[in-house]
Amino acid sequence: MSNLIKKLLHLPPELTPGGEVAATATSAAVNLSGATAVGLHDAVLSGWFQNASDEIFRGIPIGPEDTVVDVGCGDGGNTLFCVRRGAHVTAVDIDPGVIAGIEAKLASVTSHDRYATHVSNANPLPLADVTASRVICTEVIEHVDDPQQLLAELVRIGKPGALYLLTVPDALQENMQKHVAPACYFEKPNHVRIVERRQFAEMVTGAGLVIREQTQYGFFWSIWWALFWSCNVDLDHPDHPVLNHWTEAWGAVLSTPQGLQLKEQLDRFMPKSQIIVAHKP
Repeated sequence: MSNLIKKLLHLPPELTPGGEVAATATSAAVNLSGATAVGLHDAVLSGWFQNASDEIFRGIPIGPEDTVVDVGCGDGGNTLFCVRRGAHVTAVDIDPGVIAGIEAKLASVTSHDRYATHVSNANPLPLADVTASRVICTEVIEHVDDPQQLLAELVRIGKPGALYLLTVPDALQENMQKHVAPACYFEKPNHVRIVERRQFAEMVTGAGLVIREQTQYGFFWSIWWALFWSCNVDLDHPDHPVLNHWTEAWGAVLSTPQGLQLKEQLDRFMPKSQIIVAHKP
């Protein structure tokens, strides 16, 4: 189940043939693509995948001059966004099947000299010191035995001034999952810890990074996941009236005049994920 859990928690962007993020929600679709479309629209409103400014998240522009390392790349949404902006991208994941999948995607959109891949548990990362101008590590810290060791590796590979995009699941929604998710959700190789917001910041600054922004997003996914476990559907094809109606309802909320304000309020209360944007001195 771990790869399937990671597949949704990474929120991979849906890309059009031209490589642009589909930034608007579709009408309620009764399948995963509908939830992904609404969730993606929600993420864009939170600052992710900004096409106009080529920012993978606000404050982190990506361009041809960048060397990006995506640690725990999952299905490769972040990796593909960066490589489509001309960056050289190195994708790292512990799962050989995940790396095989992202290699095929990368080969279809760019030349072989613009990317590299590694199967690694990041202990240590198979990369030289001070090589990356952008370091991405989303929804990984909650899986590893030693978060500080992982962060030390992320800092090691960054150039002075490198920008970092780091996320972990938010503690409130993780504690909610304790009541509704199967036991394996909190067993290896899935989540082995819950990270509080202050703790997350202390981890990052303790590793030597300077935080530029700490924020959160994804109330939509917090509720989606809480509902998913009772629907008895496969995660690859989660077609169920409960999930479909929630997706439709959230899409409708976002389309109302006060929808963005409500989203921001609920994202602060129970987001799916915490986000830290930081730099290496």
